[in-house]
Amino acid sequence: MVNKKKWTIEDSENLYRVNRWGAGYFEIGQNGNLNITPDPSNKDIRIDFKTVIEEIKEEGIQFPVVVRFHDILRSQVALLNETFRKTVKEADYKGQYMGVYPIKVNQMREVVEEIVDAGSPFNYGLEAGSKAELLTVMAYNTNEESLTVLNGYKDKEFMRLALLGNKLGRKFIVVIEKYSELLLLVKTSKELGITPMIGVRSKMTVKGRGKWEGSGGDRAKFGLTIAEIISAARYLKENGMAECLTLLHFHIGSQLTDIRAVKEAITEGAMIYADLYNMGFKLNYVDVGGGLGIDYDGSKSTSDSSRNYSMDEYVADIVFGMKQVCDLENVPHPTLVSESGRAITAHHSCVVTQVVGEIKAYSMGIDTAPVDDEHFLLTNMRELSIEIDKQNNLQEIFNDASQFKEQGLTAFKLRVVSLEELGMIETLYWQIMVKLQKRLKEIDFVPDEMKELDYDLSSQYLCNFSVFQSAADTWAIDQVLPVIPLTRMDEKPTVNCSLVDITCDSDGKLDQFVSEHGIADIIPMHELIPGEDYYLGLFLTGAYQDVMGDMHNLFGRLNEVHIFSYDDDPEDFYIEEVVKGSSVEDVLSIMQYNPGAMAQSVKRMIDGHVSKGQLNPREGVKWTDFYENCLKGYTYLKTTD
Repeated sequence: MVNKKKWTIEDSENLYRVNRWGAGYFEIGQNGNLNITPDPSNKDIRIDFKTVIEEIKEEGIQFPVVVRFHDILRSQVALLNETFRKTVKEADYKGQYMGVYPIKVNQMREVVEEIVDAGSPFNYGLEAGSKAELLTVMAYNTNEESLTVLNGYKDKEFMRLALLGNKLGRKFIVVIEKYSELLLLVKTSKELGITPMIGVRSKMTVKGRGKWEGSGGDRAKFGLTIAEIISAARYLKENGMAECLTLLHFHIGSQLTDIRAVKEAITEGAMIYADLYNMGFKLNYVDVGGGLGIDYDGSKSTSDSSRNYSMDEYVADIVFGMKQVCDLENVPHPTLVSESGRAITAHHSCVVTQVVGEIKAYSMGIDTAPVDDEHFLLTNMRELSIEIDKQNNLQEIFNDASQFKEQGLTAFKLRVVSLEELGMIETLYWQIMVKLQKRLKEIDFVPDEMKELDYDLSSQYLCNFSVFQSAADTWAIDQVLPVIPLTRMDEKPTVNCSLVDITCDSDGKLDQFVSEHGIADIIPMHELIPGEDYYLGLFLTGAYQDVMGDMHNLFGRLNEVHIFSYDDDPEDFYIEEVVKGSSVEDVLSIMQYNPGAMAQSVKRMIDGHVSKGQLNPREGVKWTDFYENCLKGYTYLKTTD
């Protein structure tokens, strides 16, 4: 007997790459369950995800759920600020770092509150890009020492709100995105008698690398040209407001994949700052924008879902790059500002969904025993299914089986082959493909045509969630998000599959996965065991996914569970808060329906059937209550009674 190698957690690590994309927060435990280390510097606190799932179930919280690890959020805030502080000291940089969190990345109140609190020791501020966001940061960024950077297009009301912030002693910096905004701001500030803090955004010649490289260059949506920046500075000087110009801002794209783009942007931005300073405009801040990427696929490459640098390298290139140019130009080192949002929030949040079924490429077949006067195509396919065990030319078998299947369908359309014979041909075809797939694993070279067999024969695991609500970027921009089983990773996964959601839409699927060979269209998962729940985690969803989900099929927001680590607890965590997801009533109301009126309408129909004797009164009351309870219930599938 062949001694088969036992599957290990190291094998699962090679397959799912948890350590590569997990940033030290996630790892596979010795028991095969996913573990969370909320603070990588403190390995004594380690949370078993299976115990999190069990507690969620005990609390009666229905899946799917968003699980937020707030300690990870706090850890990332501290890590970014401490990395800048350490590098500033090592470089003997004379300025300081005062970062801001751009709330567009995740505007959830709980997230913003946590970031503000964790960032307080570092005077870490907030950034807003719309009027609603400005109203939010005005209320939540109460640290008078921190910055509030205001980007995006602005009207007079926006300007008045920003100036109110300055009046209240806050450091609100209005970044001018187009020249006409400067005229409006100067006029409004004179009307109110409030001195503004002004920044200008430069359209950079340097472009980023990745999906958002269009954020820079001449065709960039935001920013001023060099000529416009000079005109803006001179306009302020003419109006006696030169000292109000305090910040230079630039941004070359989100999720920067290549560190070379960062180096080039810092050099160009530093030169603009130096020249403005030497022209007499004593700017205090240089805002390098966002762009600090995360490694979604664990490849440490320049692919769209990765980055070829670490946070340490990113920070060092900003600090040392700015210092070098400033020293050469003999200008002061400015305070550095960055707007990292993705790197702060992505890791802290994940979606947990239950697999509720399996859709096989081929399911049940029919009896393929010979029948009298059967068509020769059926006979040929049957003989081929026997020959495969003796034949070594797998390419020939594949070609013949594919041809017989196509000819069988044509013959059926011409009414030459019966429906039952066609079913037998298809059954034999899939049996041949399964045997071929097994034989291919025994050979070194696989012909191109046959490489698709793994995909063609793969299953689809039906998951209780909506891609459009919980992973919008996977559908909209082909963003890769890591998906792994949360348990059983000490067992060999034997089912190749993609994932489909419960929406009534063919696009509601995940078919791009992090794997040991890069990005794959299928991923091995464990065989479903009847009567046993199987949960998957969709990770790195804390950036954008929480706020970009839509209402497709009226699947609303998910239930949320907020986890905090606690060393004195036997499980090292506790559930700090549960935020209920959308009810059916909630999503219907958003779409301008009146759930109360709908319930009354259905009740009248039921009462009508009761009055006609078609339903007895007790049954009518039960159906009325059932409908009303469904309106109050969760929008997702209820997998337990």
